[in-house]
Amino acid sequence: MSTQGADTSVRASIVVEAPIARAFKVFTEDFSSFKPAEHNMLGVEIAETVFEPRVGGFLYDRGVDGSVCRWARVLAYDPPNRVLLSWNISPQWQIEDDPKRTSEWEVRFIAESSQRTRVEIEHRHLDRHGEGWQGVREGVAGEQGWPLYLQRYANLFAKEQ
Repeated sequence: MSTQGADTSVRASIVVEAPIARAFKVFTEDFSSFKPAEHNMLGVEIAETVFEPRVGGFLYDRGVDGSVCRWARVLAYDPPNRVLLSWNISPQWQIEDDPKRTSEWEVRFIAESSQRTRVEIEHRHLDRHGEGWQGVREGVAGEQGWPLYLQRYANLFAKEQ
């Protein structure tokens, strides 16, 4: 896995042993299986994380009490090649309702062979979050950010081997 940060963006990637269509499907349909449960802005335990597979859909957590936290919106959905989402989480790790103050993260799926796929995440425009945006960059680039998500995602494929 590799991680790289720029001033207002963060990039991370990993290679998984899966065809591109399977890699895309697992990322979008099984996001809940690799998202850390402790990454939670609800006041209760997360029952599930839902990825709505369409432009205008949301990525959200549903609590055990039925409460919902919509923390990303699907901006582009192009299976099996890419998905682009907003990041609706402020530097205070609260939901940001103003779309002008959200960053975006693109996930690209690149076939390296018929059974290997490179998955690249670029989280960009972090400065749109305003004051404190550097903390968002540090959070998504750090050990508990995109590197953790990608490693847990890759582990799903390792279990299949």
